[in-house]
Amino acid sequence: MKPVSGQYGRYREIFKNQKLPLAFVDLEYFDRNVEYVASTQKRTGKTIRVHTKSIRCIPLFKRIFKKNSIFKGLMSVSMEETNYLAGKGFDDFIVAYPTVQPSDIKLLVNLTRRGKKVTLMIDSVEHLRILSEAGEKAGLVLNACLEIDCAYRPLRMPLHLGLRRSPVRTVDDALEVARESRKLKGVTINAIMGYEGHIAGPNDDIPKKFFMNKVIRILKRASVREFTRRRVNIATELKNEGLSIEIVNGGGSGSLISTGRDPSVTEVTVGSAFYTSGLFWHYKEVSFIPAAFFATQVVRKPTENMVTCQGGGYVASGPAGNDKLPVPVYPEGLALLPLEGAGEVQTPLILPEDCPELKLGDPVFFQHAKAGELADHFSQLHLVEGSRIVDTVKTYRGEGIKLP
Repeated sequence: MKPVSGQYGRYREIFKNQKLPLAFVDLEYFDRNVEYVASTQKRTGKTIRVHTKSIRCIPLFKRIFKKNSIFKGLMSVSMEETNYLAGKGFDDFIVAYPTVQPSDIKLLVNLTRRGKKVTLMIDSVEHLRILSEAGEKAGLVLNACLEIDCAYRPLRMPLHLGLRRSPVRTVDDALEVARESRKLKGVTINAIMGYEGHIAGPNDDIPKKFFMNKVIRILKRASVREFTRRRVNIATELKNEGLSIEIVNGGGSGSLISTGRDPSVTEVTVGSAFYTSGLFWHYKEVSFIPAAFFATQVVRKPTENMVTCQGGGYVASGPAGNDKLPVPVYPEGLALLPLEGAGEVQTPLILPEDCPELKLGDPVFFQHAKAGELADHFSQLHLVEGSRIVDTVKTYRGEGIKLP
């Protein structure tokens, strides 16, 4: 859903003496998202893994785990990040992307030796051989997670609806890697992952986009049916092959419901739902509340119906487009200028007719398009409850953690 209306006066009062720009999380909405995410798997028997890149704040990871025991484990991005988080007391990881750097493999070996449960993503025999050599040399068995390509390719057409990740798509592809793994010492495939980015990502309940929403939902449903069958078959055949598959991971914030219905899945992964950034407002099956924002000050009034904010050009990654721009949310009804957008040093905004008076120095509140990338721009997050700041915590940037 869109940000809760009528919050400008409250936030302006909370931050009236704070240095801008700043970023903050409203804990009421954050906690409601945590509870909602947990409720989606209440009857499925699945646990929920938290994706670190979408939050990038250690105290907020801990807050999620404290709220409900259904949350178990982290999905991290790199071995360096995993090593840092292991030093902070976390001990259950799936590293979401393969790596072959010797320094990363050394970290994997050291963490495994220390008793941390770390499973590294792989999608080829070559990946396995590198892990096998390291594991055998260290006298350990390293864990690997086989990633399955989830993309939808209707009617065997060249059309590829989904992310370009793993080359492992069919049961035969998976069995080929699995059989080779059984010949190798020092490594074992203990997990399978299928990330349905093309199902979890696209909004399908956008206001005034009836036809587009309908098309997207049809494609999503067709893809869910096709991939669920494929994932079930792959998990079954790998187990029949003698692999000890402990984890079958899937999902994303937008596909919580459909992934939870898959009988082969043991856990779902969620990240962006907790902050609910600008790209996660309009879903048919799930409903989250925007909880993370940034504020920048009004420094100019170029015309009667416009203000200009200092900075604000925090553009999200991915293909360039208006959907990657930050969204002005408070006061409600503000609009970016098409020819300027959100700028590196200034962001002009068109005011709605009913806009409250904005004075020089007043804050304007935005949402980043993507969840965790907000933390790349700020060293700390203010945590808000009711009418006050209750804590200020470090982001990854403030901790000195860098993601690839």
